[in-house]
Amino acid sequence: MGCEPPQRLVRALGEMYGDAAAADWLAGLPALTERALAAGDGLTVERVTAPGGRSSLVVLVRRADGTPAALKLAPPVAGPELERAALEHWNGWGAVKPLDTPAPAGEELDASGALLLERLHPEVSLRSLPEAKALLEAAGTLRRLWVEPPAGHAFETVAGRTERQSAGMRAAAEADPELAPLVDAALAARAELVEGEPELLLLHGNFRQSKVLSGERAPWLTVGPEPLVGERAYDLARLVRDRAEDLIASPGGPATARRRVKKLAESLEVEQARLHGWTLFRAVESGTRALAEGRRQMGEVNLEFAGWL
Repeated sequence: MGCEPPQRLVRALGEMYGDAAAADWLAGLPALTERALAAGDGLTVERVTAPGGRSSLVVLVRRADGTPAALKLAPPVAGPELERAALEHWNGWGAVKPLDTPAPAGEELDASGALLLERLHPEVSLRSLPEAKALLEAAGTLRRLWVEPPAGHAFETVAGRTERQSAGMRAAAEADPELAPLVDAALAARAELVEGEPELLLLHGNFRQSKVLSGERAPWLTVGPEPLVGERAYDLARLVRDRAEDLIASPGGPATARRRVKKLAESLEVEQARLHGWTLFRAVESGTRALAEGRRQMGEVNLEFAGWL
């Protein structure tokens, strides 16, 4: 069938979940893909997207009526059931639209990890645009996602997610005392922010330019949410750090980063101090996590960006 996982996915799963857990899921992936395709009522395979993402296999397929679609398979630890819940709640408003999910007989979604989605253009993301235009389009897309969460939802909160992440940050500071000042500043910012969290909206959770793809139904639609509920400033904070590697290479990087915080806060009517605090926390968290996973270059980029703040 030609549904081999791209090497980028194989490496990333090992980094995130450990080689043993990644190997177990990857070993069962061919059979899981077969079952999901069989349950999808006439799905035929075109190709696997490559290099693809870091957390799931995406297979470009066609439905029985010829409609193009994308079959996404992710390990249970990635929370595909929460992704589906968020996408169903957005119902195509600013985000990729879910189609009938092919859950194999006898399996729940969290076991099968299968999502059938409308086909976008995976090779065309906002990163293909000039930076200023990309940020403008990204901000407009992100604004659409900020809605009241569904009643009885199972999404975690910003406070809960960042508390879990704090443990890894503290461990990084203990292992490398040079990281301690940045980690301490980030944790202090988080403590102040969660104490006075002003709103509980549905958030994307991992929004950045590469998560916004070109579509037919709308020019730009977001994919790959890691949904949670909380304040808008948390969601916007990841966008502030987009293309950080380019800023690092620029002599005006620090000033550009600070201007970006101000500009995005004003354009989306988010309190600048809260956006600054969450940007600091998320940059330090991403940097320390990348170092722990062996992605040293990415870790150093994020930590240098955090130092500018």
